[in-house]
Amino acid sequence: MVGHAPPPIFRRGPAPRVRLWVFVIVCLTMLVADLHFRYLEVVRQTLSVVLYPVEMAAATPAEFVRNASKYFATLIKVQRENRELRRKALADAERLLRQTELERENGRLRGLLAMAERVSVTSVAADVLYEARDVFSRKVIVDRGSQHDVTAGQVVVDEQGVIGQVTRVYPIQSEVTLVTDKAQAVPVRIERTGQRAVAYGAGEGLLELRYLLANADVQPGDRLVTSGLDGLFLPGLPVARVVSVNRELQAFAQIVCEPLAGVGQAAQVLILGRAQPAPERQVPPPQASKD
Repeated sequence: MVGHAPPPIFRRGPAPRVRLWVFVIVCLTMLVADLHFRYLEVVRQTLSVVLYPVEMAAATPAEFVRNASKYFATLIKVQRENRELRRKALADAERLLRQTELERENGRLRGLLAMAERVSVTSVAADVLYEARDVFSRKVIVDRGSQHDVTAGQVVVDEQGVIGQVTRVYPIQSEVTLVTDKAQAVPVRIERTGQRAVAYGAGEGLLELRYLLANADVQPGDRLVTSGLDGLFLPGLPVARVVSVNRELQAFAQIVCEPLAGVGQAAQVLILGRAQPAPERQVPPPQASKD
């Protein structure tokens, strides 16, 4: 076999170096031609469309991890901001409630000051502490007593009118019977006509005028003020407004009134002094015995 050439089927072809130079020349030719003629642009676009799903599938895990980390980071941030906003909203709501209550109290105090300026007697401001525990009466306890020169019988008002009357005095507290209590009576005058009457507490937050004839000149809407005949209630203090008049039941008219003041609702009140001291009981001098 020595000296014999291999059969043509087993020939190797060009040498590897030659093939390398051939491929390099072909690639450079294609690059230069594509640079000048752009004939591979369609091929590139086609390949990009075909390979896009593969690129997306390959990028999905990394994108999922990135989006998940961003989601949880955003969720934690939003929860923290939500807690902070909730806390701030609660603080703002509490502050708004306090401001609203202060404005309301300030308005009541201004009204009490105006009421104190309208009357010509000394007065003592007081806060309502609580309602009396007797369910059958309408009474409240205020934080002024004998140490503040409060005496039984003094009139208690708010910025709108008469609340009630001091009926029991303790050293630092006093009991006030409201005008709607069934045991309370206030001498009044119908402001429109000047007719005098007595307003009695009727319970249920109402008053009634008693012992007025059915033909008395009283109409719904009439305003009742204190007459001052008893020497305790100063004249001209607003008391109530007539709500209804029924003249058909009996000889006397049934007249229902509602108080003008915030009876049972006032938080600050004014205890008015007396216009004049209560009359003392006159004791007749002893008569000299006749010898």
